[in-house]
Amino acid sequence: MRSPLPVAVAQPTCTPGELAHNALEHARLVREARARVVVFPELSLTGYELDAPPVSLSDESLGVVVLACRETNSIAFVGAPVADVGGSVSIAVLRVGGQGVEVVYRKSYLGADEVARFSPGRGPVALDIDGWRVGLGVCKDTGVDQHVLDVADLGVDLYLAGLVHHREELLEQELRAVDIARTCAAYVGFASFAGATGGGFDQTAGMSSIWDPQGTPLIRAGSLPGEVVRAILV
Repeated sequence: MRSPLPVAVAQPTCTPGELAHNALEHARLVREARARVVVFPELSLTGYELDAPPVSLSDESLGVVVLACRETNSIAFVGAPVADVGGSVSIAVLRVGGQGVEVVYRKSYLGADEVARFSPGRGPVALDIDGWRVGLGVCKDTGVDQHVLDVADLGVDLYLAGLVHHREELLEQELRAVDIARTCAAYVGFASFAGATGGGFDQTAGMSSIWDPQGTPLIRAGSLPGEVVRAILV
C-alpha cells in the first residue's frame, strides 16, 4: 500500500552564474513547498545557460539545499549540467535529500543548440519513493513519443520533468502533460522555468502544473518566478 504523496512544482528565481544564490532560492522553495517531493525546472541551478560550467555534486553551495531537505524530509529534483566520466557533460536531474546529492537521470533527447555541448543520457529511469514508482524526464524528452512509451513500460505511478519553454509554447507544454498522463496512466508533475534565462529565452512559460492520470490538471502556478504549488497524490 502506498501512502498519499505530497508533490510540489517550483519556479525558482534564477541568477546566471550565481550557483550559491540559486541554491539558496532552491532551499527557500523546498521549505515553502511543505512536500515530500519538490521538482525544479531544467538546469534550474544555473539557468538555461548552455555555457555554464558543470556543477560538482560536492560543491559546498548545495549544502543549503541538502539542509532544507533534511529539515522538511523532502526530496528535491533539481536541474544542472554535470561532468561525466570521460569528459562529456550532461543535462542532469539531481536528487537532493537530507543525506546528500546524486545524479539520477540524464536528458536523453537533446535540443538543436544542446547537441554541441552535451551528451545524451541512456534512456528512462524509474525510482521508488515511498512505494510510488517515479519516472523522470527533461524538457524535449516530454515531446518524444518513444521516450513516453519507454517510461510507460516501466510501470510508473508518477512522471516528473523539469522544463524550459517559450511563453508561446504553453499550449504544447499542457498537451504533453495530458499525453504523458494518459499514456503512462500516471500523475504528471511539470516544473517549468519562469522569467528570463539564457538560450534566447527572454520570456518563459512558467505555469508549472500537476495532472492526474486522466490528464486533468490538479493545480497550476502562475507565470512569475518565485512560485511553488503543491498537490497531494493518492
